[in-house]
Amino acid sequence: MVLRSHLLLDAVFGPYRNSELSLAAHLWPRRPERSLVIVDRGFATDDIFDTLGDPERQRYWLTRAKQGHRTTQLHPIEALGAGDALVEPRPSASTRKLHPRLPETLTVRAIRYQRTGFRPQTLLTSLLDPVAFPAAEIRALYHERWELELADDDIKTHTLEREEASLRCQNPERVSQELWGLAIADNLVRLAMAQVAHRAGVLPNAISYRHTLHFVRAFWISAWFASPH
Repeated sequence: MVLRSHLLLDAVFGPYRNSELSLAAHLWPRRPERSLVIVDRGFATDDIFDTLGDPERQRYWLTRAKQGHRTTQLHPIEALGAGDALVEPRPSASTRKLHPRLPETLTVRAIRYQRTGFRPQTLLTSLLDPVAFPAAEIRALYHERWELELADDDIKTHTLEREEASLRCQNPERVSQELWGLAIADNLVRLAMAQVAHRAGVLPNAISYRHTLHFVRAFWISAWFASPH
């Protein structure tokens, strides 16, 4: 999902027994060039770091380190600034056995910081250049990841009106088709919001999803009863 416009870029559906990690593996090759993917700390694994790192196509990643992640304990190989350094994690023997293609070491940027009232945090990223990608901007950007949760909530609360069990189909193929229909409908609402935001000179996430959805629904109802001419 594009965070500031909430447009859905791609998606993968599967049975409930499939983990997020296995489903996400289908999405990684389909990332656009010149992009940054921000993922939850559940994705902070050496294998995913290596998979997502693609500097030739300017594909970058950003995540938060798991509590007690070993990269937070490594001595920096190069200091970039206060709380900002390059570190070189080494995949464990068991990880390398599962993923033989992994290199012996990975070069990762670790940005340590603490917000008032919260525990210290460490961000890990492949954005290695401190001039092109200042640490302060990366810290602020990571916290925009929450926009994904807000966009999901819009669909559940307003589009589906908290009736997530309203999917009517009874077999996996049809359920998938229904979900794609829901995704397309959501993107149409988001595009309307983006157009309004552009005219108003604000970011799309400053426009109300609920009000836009109601306007679109009202238009469809009026169009249904209106004469074509």
